[in-house]
Amino acid sequence: MLLPHLREELCRQHLELPRQGLVTWTSGNISVLDDESGLMVIKPSGLMFEELTPESMVVLDLDGKVVEGKYKPSSDTATHAYIYRHMPHVRSVIHTHSPYASAWAANNREIPCVLTAMADEFGGPIPCGGFALIGGEEIGREVVKTLTGHRSPAVILKNHGVFTLGETIKKALKAAVMCEDVARTVHLAYQLGTPDRIEQQDIDKLYDRYTNVYGQK
Repeated sequence: MLLPHLREELCRQHLELPRQGLVTWTSGNISVLDDESGLMVIKPSGLMFEELTPESMVVLDLDGKVVEGKYKPSSDTATHAYIYRHMPHVRSVIHTHSPYASAWAANNREIPCVLTAMADEFGGPIPCGGFALIGGEEIGREVVKTLTGHRSPAVILKNHGVFTLGETIKKALKAAVMCEDVARTVHLAYQLGTPDRIEQQDIDKLYDRYTNVYGQK
């Protein structure tokens, strides 16, 4: 079996999506790119999360051709492959339909940076990309176009949901969890009034501190 360790990690991390309230039923997916082989591993299409096993994961090249796997890959496979081909620093891609973030996407509105947690994690607002149909590379193009030159590891897409990127699965998963958390809080803040956006100079200072000082460096 190709890439057994990545298959095992991917299977384990997929269980975090329903555990964190980021997906329902069979929606959502994670992929990971293997540096050595240049192959990616992704969730099979339409399987329940509790049915996933390392053996059920699908291995593909970055043209979307199945190299190993008994199931059809995720319907978002072309999106993931496009992102890997055009954003060389990315090693994991996560897609969710988490409810609060998707509500912002349904309104075609970025999530404004009104919380220090957003400045820390996303370096500003979470941008909203345009509408794109599922199944081909269109969504991937929109993700890459929207996030190129942007500090945010997360993007919401109009009428769709969330894509997060990371150098590892853990970083991409953290971005997905934090995206939904701040989407909910900012939504609640708007029920009380009009939140004040953080000034760009303060966003920059917060992002720099979080990136270079916070935690065990």
